[in-house]
Amino acid sequence: MLDARSLSERRDEVAESCRRRQVPGDVDRAVELNTEVASKQTELNEANRRRNEHQQAGKQKLSDADREVHNSEGRALKEAVSRIEADLQSLRGALDEALLVLPNFLHPDVPDGGEHDARELRTSGTPPKFDFEAKDHLAITEALDLVDFEAGARVAGQKWYYLKNEAVLLELALQRYSMDVVLEAGFTPYTTPDLARPEILAGLGFNPRGEETQIYSIENANLCLVGTAEITLGGIYADRVLTEADLPIRMAGISHCFRTEAGSAGRESKGLYRVHQFTKTEMFCITRPEDSAAMHEELVAIEERIFDGLEIPYRVVDIAAADLGAPAYRKYDLEAWMPGRGKGGSWGEITSTSNCTDYQARRLKVRFKRQGSKKTEFVHMLNGTAISNARAILALLENHQQADGSVRIPDALQPYMGREVIGPR
Repeated sequence: MLDARSLSERRDEVAESCRRRQVPGDVDRAVELNTEVASKQTELNEANRRRNEHQQAGKQKLSDADREVHNSEGRALKEAVSRIEADLQSLRGALDEALLVLPNFLHPDVPDGGEHDARELRTSGTPPKFDFEAKDHLAITEALDLVDFEAGARVAGQKWYYLKNEAVLLELALQRYSMDVVLEAGFTPYTTPDLARPEILAGLGFNPRGEETQIYSIENANLCLVGTAEITLGGIYADRVLTEADLPIRMAGISHCFRTEAGSAGRESKGLYRVHQFTKTEMFCITRPEDSAAMHEELVAIEERIFDGLEIPYRVVDIAAADLGAPAYRKYDLEAWMPGRGKGGSWGEITSTSNCTDYQARRLKVRFKRQGSKKTEFVHMLNGTAISNARAILALLENHQQADGSVRIPDALQPYMGREVIGPR
């Protein structure tokens, strides 16, 4: 959520962010409502002042007739205060609704455009050139009996699956490998709940309701399945006031992730690339405002270290404005080379890291006090994928497949897997 008080002075910036993101936000209405809220608050303050003065006057000795008049005036003042409070509450609700649809500001370097307009910043590794007919991960998992999509569909529906045999070991190995990397970087490990209250999701900028939601809601319970540990890690500090000495906070959470994937279709979404459930190790950081840009670079560097260790070619891209979620000020993706994607291979997203500045913190009311100050400020919040297991497994199988049908395990992962290859059978 944006700071309502800054809307007037930064009106053009907010409108430009809406335009470039292609978000239909009414900035002027939000500015108008904020002015009305301020005016109504002044009116309430004045009404309370008059009521307090009247109550003080009532402490004097009054005749019965004067007392009756005084009580009548008191009732009228009380009713006026209640009426103004109700009007103010209604205006604040309308202002909150107007603010909720306004996205965060944009970093000056964010490129224009949508999904296909990300700016490539750098690459690592070289896409493999096979001297045999390469398979996509669907064919590899079938030949090596690693994933059962058919059983998943029978039991739970399309886009659900079972991992089997060495794929289970691979899942656990990736989980521990990524956690060891982030532990070395000073992160505190967590396993998080798979459920959260809707207000926590909304606070992090996720829409838990509506036709376009990617969130599963639990019937007859005020709970939702989380799509990322960003939600549950960020929720830890809701309504908290931290000290400057507490910051930065670095957390790494392992969780199951559940997504409806509404509207997803097509060849590139098949198999493990886009599924309803997967396991992910998520980084979440809380910083002082002046430190978030550096933390964002640190997060993407950790992601690069993880995938360099897995020997998977990737590129780092700066996501375009219209492809950013509302909370993100700037977002970097790692896109791995996936030999079985499209015709002859192409890039596919494997991690994301976003600097959300104070957008989420305002909704969640997470603040801090600087040393020697009584004033509170909103913190900055950032998130980043250490590893998303389903897509990491996909990229690993396709890039490290061998002519005999086996898959080579990269050196960094072998201590966790306890083997150098998978298959062939």
